[in-house]
Amino acid sequence: IKSVVFGGLDGILTTFAIVSGATGGGLSTEVILILGFSSKIADALAMGLGDALSTKAEHEHIFNERQREYWEYDNFPEGEVTEMVDMYVAKGMSREDAELCIGLMSEHRDFFVDVMMVEELGLQVPSADDNPWKDGFITFVSFIFFGFFPLLGYCIFPFAFPHLTPHTLFFIACVCTGSTLFLLGAIKSNFSQKTWYMSGLEMLLVGGSVAVISYGIGAATDTILETYFNLNPEAVREQLN
Repeated sequence: IKSVVFGGLDGILTTFAIVSGATGGGLSTEVILILGFSSKIADALAMGLGDALSTKAEHEHIFNERQREYWEYDNFPEGEVTEMVDMYVAKGMSREDAELCIGLMSEHRDFFVDVMMVEELGLQVPSADDNPWKDGFITFVSFIFFGFFPLLGYCIFPFAFPHLTPHTLFFIACVCTGSTLFLLGAIKSNFSQKTWYMSGLEMLLVGGSVAVISYGIGAATDTILETYFNLNPEAVREQLN
């Protein structure tokens, strides 16, 4: 679920930020589609590879620490047991109960070391079927799928309704993006303590903030080019279009 939400949220917000900025800058529908699709593919690849490589590096770090704990268990078992007993006593367990509990755990090498990883280092050992490249692929697919919704209005409606203005198309993109963000947030609530509507509203507010900021940057850039650099935004837009 982490990769789905991570990739989906980033796909929606990244693509919608491009759409908002391009609309604020007055670019045409064709340019918005080119920018949206080209950046979506490139960003999805970067996100997928980044997720896979960062997860792989994290796993390697955890397994290196695990090997160190194994060495300490094999060479200084009494010290490891005493350390665990002290930690359990610090959490409120009596020393007698802690010694009994840790004594039983220490008879099982793998189990004891994994518990040490969590209690001492705060590291959860990945399961055997936890594949970083699978997580990266899920992030990539989620980014592509959810990143399509901000472009939906520009892909379908201009051909079905050619008379629609750019601001109307942008409004349709906002509705599609907002609905998808709310749905993604509602789905995320199944794995958190928040209610579905609060989780959906949280996602919606994040997306709305990105839209406002991106649109404002696009409009401000348009004004700055005209005011301070003596550039004609209309001429720039014609060259881009």
